[in-house]
Amino acid sequence: MSSLDPVLMSRILTGLTLFVHIVLATIGVGIPIMLALAEWRGIRTGDNYYTLLARRWARGYVITVAVGVVTGTAIGLQLSLLWPTFMRVAGKAIALPLFLETFAFFVEAIFLGIYLYTWDRFKNKWTHLMLLIPVAIGASGSAFFITSMNAFMNQPQGFELVDGVFTNVNPFVAMFNPATPTKVSHVLASAYTTSAAALASIAAFSLLRGSKHIYFKKALKLTVVSTFVFAVATVMIGDFSGKFLAKYQPEKLAAAEWHFETMTEAPLIYGGFLDENNEIKYALEIPYALSILAGNSPSTEVIGLNEFPENERPPLSVHYFFDLKVTSGAVIVLIPLLYMFRKKLPGKKPYPKWLLLSILALGPLSMTAIWLGWFLAEIGRQPWILRGYMKVSDAATTSSSVGWMLVLFIVLYLVLSISAIRVLSQLFRNKSAEEEIRQLGLELEGGDRK
Repeated sequence: MSSLDPVLMSRILTGLTLFVHIVLATIGVGIPIMLALAEWRGIRTGDNYYTLLARRWARGYVITVAVGVVTGTAIGLQLSLLWPTFMRVAGKAIALPLFLETFAFFVEAIFLGIYLYTWDRFKNKWTHLMLLIPVAIGASGSAFFITSMNAFMNQPQGFELVDGVFTNVNPFVAMFNPATPTKVSHVLASAYTTSAAALASIAAFSLLRGSKHIYFKKALKLTVVSTFVFAVATVMIGDFSGKFLAKYQPEKLAAAEWHFETMTEAPLIYGGFLDENNEIKYALEIPYALSILAGNSPSTEVIGLNEFPENERPPLSVHYFFDLKVTSGAVIVLIPLLYMFRKKLPGKKPYPKWLLLSILALGPLSMTAIWLGWFLAEIGRQPWILRGYMKVSDAATTSSSVGWMLVLFIVLYLVLSISAIRVLSQLFRNKSAEEEIRQLGLELEGGDRK
């Protein structure tokens, strides 16, 4: 594998690691919020079904956290091994968020351990719930610090560049750059959405399998409504992200929208394809929509891609990532909305099969939206690893061993993924929800209410 391009191999390996890690990181950020919602509702209403939900979700959550530690460590290792020039130049600027992310994870892990082993140990049930506050803060804090580092790569600031060396580095200015607010808020909201949607999929699967117990119906209601709330917030923040791109990264917005000429009253292009002359064919053109997205007014001027040198333009393929992400976001909002208005829809069944199948798809669809957003953000920044200062080709290692590293990490991720799936499957198969319900004597309390 010595003849393979080390830059390409480094990009593939880093992309693969992030592809795997982002699943675990997303769940790690969002599940504590869902745990808190379930336990809070259980305490507030005195309904032990919600407390059981929190107990069972917490068991699965700790497995994903453990596996996420491995993939997260791999990312830290690969930053130094695969991108040594970037780390040498920008290391001082990103050292602070990397350190704080580690500290945030320690806070999350410590209090998660205490939370797991103190069920029924407190007379006041609210005390146990309070343990989730540092868990949620630590998980969301980790996302904040890592995302702020990525935001710095998109909008680098807080330093002076002298002879190719960063000097007078102010890590706080670097961390709180213009990209941080929209990026962090979008990452957090989408993580909460995806976690709620994944749990909704599990509840829908149980109902599709034939279980009619109220436990699963309560789980479905809590998770689907949460998905709707978080999804709406994600869509709203996505609008702010579009305005950020128009102001700070116009080349990324222009590439995502196949917008070549600077103009006002710019239309939004959905779908279609480009011919050899970059002429758009068979696309849906929404008049004025791109200008409204960029500045809330049809008269907003949107900078075209032709304003930028060809060697600094993002790949035009990001258009498809943008379209698919927008489409998936709309569907993720629509499905919970149908659930909430299901009693007004045709049909007599309270949980029609088509609706449960749609909710079952929510989890995979939400995670796909996360991947699409990540592809759009990272590929749309190309050719830069540090926008305006360093290109990806200048930051990667020149080692000929990256190909073998890629093979080894593929094996590692396969082993981790298969092991995690098997452990989670056995964990809940060995002690089903129905069995725990009977053991706790909840069957008589729940009945089969809708």
